[in-house]
Amino acid sequence: MAERRVRTALERGARGLGLALALAAATGCTPLYRTHGFVPSQSELMMLEPGIDTRDSVTETLGQPTAGGVLDERGLYYVQSRFRTVGPFQPQEVERQIVAMAFDAEGILRNIERYGLEDGRAVPLERRVTDAGLRDTTFLRQLMGNLGNFDATRFIGDED
Repeated sequence: MAERRVRTALERGARGLGLALALAAATGCTPLYRTHGFVPSQSELMMLEPGIDTRDSVTETLGQPTAGGVLDERGLYYVQSRFRTVGPFQPQEVERQIVAMAFDAEGILRNIERYGLEDGRAVPLERRVTDAGLRDTTFLRQLMGNLGNFDATRFIGDED
């Protein structure tokens, strides 16, 4: 009789262990999602008016952006990313939204653009622009544009 109780207890323990392992495997394969950053909603963006709002009024309405302009203060960027992690694998970015706002030299909002992540590329989802237009001049474009605009005599001296 005691032998039978021990066998029954071992069988229950084996079933419990098997169930625990199956549960651990199932939860280990369940994707976990994390969201980083902040992007204003469409209704929040509709409160802004290009040509009227300023840099200060935008940050007062929406809060501090994720990033500002790198070379000058003519842009604000709100960025939000969503990552999925499955088991022991590296997290993968499954969604990204970027709201880019451009300002003129006086700090007046000129346009609002929304971008998304699609096949690894930033794709415009929405664009609200005033008549001034957006100038997209990256550092690399400025550098390449200035390659032919120098005079060698400035470096070696003029021997007149």
